[in-house]
Amino acid sequence: MWSKFISIQQAFSKEGKEVELRGWIYRERKKGSLAFIVLRDSSNIIQCVANEKELSKEEWKEIAEKAKIEASLYVRGKVVKEERAPNGYELHVSGIKIVGESDNFPISKDLSREFIDDVRHLWVRSRKVTAAMKIRSTVFQAIRGYFIFKGFYEVQSPIIQSTQCEGGSTLFEVKYFGKKLFLAQTWQLHAEAMIFALEKAFCIAPSFRAEKSKTSRHLAEYWHAEMEAAWINFDELMDYGENLIKHIFKKVLQENKEELKVLERDTSKMLPIIEKPFIRMTYDEALKVLYEKKGINVKWGKDLRTIEEDELTSLYDVPVIVTKYPKIVKAFYMKEDDENPDLVLGYDLLAPEGHGEIIGASIREESLEKLKQRLESQGEDPDKYGFYLDTRKYGSVPHGGYGLGVERIVKWLCNLDHIKDAIPFPRTMVRYYP
Repeated sequence: MWSKFISIQQAFSKEGKEVELRGWIYRERKKGSLAFIVLRDSSNIIQCVANEKELSKEEWKEIAEKAKIEASLYVRGKVVKEERAPNGYELHVSGIKIVGESDNFPISKDLSREFIDDVRHLWVRSRKVTAAMKIRSTVFQAIRGYFIFKGFYEVQSPIIQSTQCEGGSTLFEVKYFGKKLFLAQTWQLHAEAMIFALEKAFCIAPSFRAEKSKTSRHLAEYWHAEMEAAWINFDELMDYGENLIKHIFKKVLQENKEELKVLERDTSKMLPIIEKPFIRMTYDEALKVLYEKKGINVKWGKDLRTIEEDELTSLYDVPVIVTKYPKIVKAFYMKEDDENPDLVLGYDLLAPEGHGEIIGASIREESLEKLKQRLESQGEDPDKYGFYLDTRKYGSVPHGGYGLGVERIVKWLCNLDHIKDAIPFPRTMVRYYP
């Protein structure tokens, strides 16, 4: 009778005791009258050693004929300390039952990236993807915990929207009862409406960008953690961004030690994120640093490209917050700098180790007339933004907010080569299955 199952992680504290486990075969090999099965469940892996002499004929036959990679099973045995085994323990098997047989599992070593993406529904079982998904779960919890602690209310925003916020060329069109609408790029315009009721609000939701990009940092569908707050100033907005990142890193280092080991993450590079203040510099200062320390000459008025962001952040072991970009390269809603109207009170938070922009933020323009002028200067029709402009007609206040790309911070935390491994089922320009 099988009934008292525990997790593999729990079994490590049961040395010398008999336990019952269940899971899937991660690896297996047979040698004469012995079978070595590495069992995995959601918590960890453990080596199970089965001896033909200690099992019934039926049980040994099951091992011989059905114990293939990814077969599921129940197993009973004594937990024994063994330094040579994975995680330092093995299970000496006294009973076993195959629950679900497995065909020849198609994933082996040295497979192409394209094939791995084709069988993503199976590849999610791999230890590294599993570890990344556990860290991803911690990130979502940390984001919610941080904002709730800071007095924010969680709000849900529409996915189908009538206006664009970040750029018309990156919109996904949707047929909506005979009308042409769009998948959300951001909740920002609706967030700005909500702060007049709640003052501080946040949302974690999918966003969609129809960018024809194949880089290791871009997804067509990604998860966006966004906040908006009334009465906020620019320094406070930077503090909210920096402190959220610190909180996420601290939480992951506390709760995901095993997953970081699986991913072979150098945690010494994570500690400065928690312990040291982030670098803050203006766009002008960033251009000067790039020229003087990297020999890169960026023409004023050009946005920083990926290569320039990477070169800049390579000089530091903590993120760089670049502020006050030229107005001409930023969105219409960003507030002009009172000291220089050619600049905006916005910032990008750039991660070290080549992981790029994590947060984009700004103080929002509260003047109705300036918003109309900015929209018209960018070729937009203000009439399409009626509900948004209404927020400035009835008690406009200083306010600001930011958006954080969840997959980008997961990629950074796990030090992944590609952002596709930071989400269970990635969507890109060419990847929409499985």
